[in-house]
Amino acid sequence: MATTPPFDIVFFGGTGDLALRKLIPSLYQAHKAGALNQDGRIFALGRKAIGLEGYMELLEQRVKPRLGLDYDEASWASFRDRLRFHTLDAGRAADYAGLADTLGITPERVTVCYLATAPHLFITICQNLAKAGLNHSNVRVVLEKPLGHDLESSNAINAAVGRNFAENQIYRIDHYLGKESVQNLMAIRFGNMLFEPLWRREWIDNIQITIAEELGVEERGEFYDRTGALRDMLQSHLLQLLCIVAMEPPASLSEDAVRDEKLKVLKALKPFSNEDVLTKTVRGQYRSGAINGMPVAGYREEHKVDPDSNTETFVALQAEVANWRWAGVPFFLRTGKRMQERVAEIVINFRKVPHAVFPMPIGLHSANRLVIRLQPKESVRLYFMAKEPGDAMNLQSTYLNLDFHTMFKARWADAYERLLLDVIRGRLALFMRRDEQAQAWSWVEPILECWSRHSIAPKTYTAGSWGPAASSGLLSRAGVVWQEET
Repeated sequence: MATTPPFDIVFFGGTGDLALRKLIPSLYQAHKAGALNQDGRIFALGRKAIGLEGYMELLEQRVKPRLGLDYDEASWASFRDRLRFHTLDAGRAADYAGLADTLGITPERVTVCYLATAPHLFITICQNLAKAGLNHSNVRVVLEKPLGHDLESSNAINAAVGRNFAENQIYRIDHYLGKESVQNLMAIRFGNMLFEPLWRREWIDNIQITIAEELGVEERGEFYDRTGALRDMLQSHLLQLLCIVAMEPPASLSEDAVRDEKLKVLKALKPFSNEDVLTKTVRGQYRSGAINGMPVAGYREEHKVDPDSNTETFVALQAEVANWRWAGVPFFLRTGKRMQERVAEIVINFRKVPHAVFPMPIGLHSANRLVIRLQPKESVRLYFMAKEPGDAMNLQSTYLNLDFHTMFKARWADAYERLLLDVIRGRLALFMRRDEQAQAWSWVEPILECWSRHSIAPKTYTAGSWGPAASSGLLSRAGVVWQEET
């Protein structure tokens, strides 16, 4: 495996949940696989002066147990040698001079500043980095979503960051774009001729994109209550997946060729009128129920959540891409917390045969469908009808299965690992461009405004279910059902 150039990666919020749960473990995996340059250092920043010894204790408690079977004593010991801890208050400009001295400003060395903090700190951090000289051409800044809470705040953050860093230094991360199965979706579409003639309105009835979580808000109650499912998941993850499904073939896999095609899809999304918001969107909020047989609290009983909160933990909506390829094809997007199953998948439902020669199984809405499973157990399944053995001509739904873990024995990186390596190597294709993000907010904002203007309270659903009944009603009006109801 090719290694990265020499680097320093600096985690603002290095003692926070994201760094300990995702970022540090991902870098350990890359280190263990030999993907990191030997001359690479990892700096965790925190406000409390716990020192390197205190940080190592934190890693032993929070990170090491997460590695499971991937833990290797020798790899862990050599990985720890890369780690540094630096005390810094993100709001104190004077602290950044000390950080610059610690890093040393060497333009030939890649410096990655990963902002795993609350978005309201992004502007301050980037301004202070620039004042300390940490914005030279080999510095890259990674911004976590959600970037702002509406179009105005997103534009303000992007403008402020853009005054201190060039656009090719800014990496707006969406970890779903780093998933192996999402990359394979592009390979299936643009590396084969099989689906291209069928990938259009004449042959596709509807498309469903779901990201469902069993988890609740965990320790993120205060953040989540200010954000909600539409801002946290749909505006970023789900719209990015929709873009990859609906985009035209790019001229190449260069960063701007891919992102140009995604932007065209976002611009082609049919805007929501007030009537559309009322009839084609569903807000939900989970109440107490059970997950895997264990009782769980409702959203309003979660830690640091307003007991009268109307924040949505579930959203489903019907979208349309108004262009020649997709006009009239409904795209159903859905995401929620405390759902029955942890699953992320894209379902392409093809049209029915024009004349049914054979009797079809009861309840089957689409004989042919392509199911791209993003998590867990990444796979691609193509469903079709086949005859059951016997004298009668009875048909049964069956499928061809591409299971990535079975088919490909080689180790493959998880989403954050892939994207962190891309940042160090300077690859921008899997990161959102500024105009992409602004267009996504422009499309989502009328929904937020209508919900607020009409005081549309979320419909409750029992934790451990598939969301409010209105979600199924949304599809039934179009004559279809969700994948799990087939």
